[in-house]
Amino acid sequence: MTHKTSEELFKIDCGDIYLQEFSIEDADNIYKISNQSEISEFLPDWKSTKEQRIDWVTNYEIPANKSFLDAVKNTADIEQHFLKLGVFIKATDEFIGWCCTGIKEELPAPNREIMYAISSNYHRKGYATKASIGLINYLFTNTNVETINALALINNVSSNKVIKKCEFTHQNKLTIENKIYNHYTLNKSEWKKSLTFHSAI
Repeated sequence: MTHKTSEELFKIDCGDIYLQEFSIEDADNIYKISNQSEISEFLPDWKSTKEQRIDWVTNYEIPANKSFLDAVKNTADIEQHFLKLGVFIKATDEFIGWCCTGIKEELPAPNREIMYAISSNYHRKGYATKASIGLINYLFTNTNVETINALALINNVSSNKVIKKCEFTHQNKLTIENKIYNHYTLNKSEWKKSLTFHSAI
């Protein structure tokens, strides 16, 4: 596999942070953050050994990102593709989390969602909101996505706040694997109407 240089990696500018497609160099940071208790409590599926994470990034996530970005470039129809982006502090290029989009099988169609995680060292700085808005703006501007979903466990106060700040509308509560989530949606038409949201970054 030919690896991209940092200058060749796909990026989304979000002000004082930026989103960038995963690289092999990110695997160690993803591993460390996903094993923080504050993260693994709400995202247990991301917890892994270091070896597992290197394997996942190398053999699954990087190729999946390439397929997503190729689809955007060629047709704007992203179908079932996934995009996983690291969140970086622009001033230092420090990896502090991730913001991703993919299909959530447990949701009714259209079931594309966004999700995010920020290192516990950088909570309460607005980075999750900025990252989410950056990815939402990108999806609605560059792809055929018309509706985006977001899920948050009902006891995950900060995540529910982030989703509301991104102007999602609460739909209902869903039980997935015996856990209760708040389910939100954001439609492209609503996003276009909201000038505050559209210019948030």
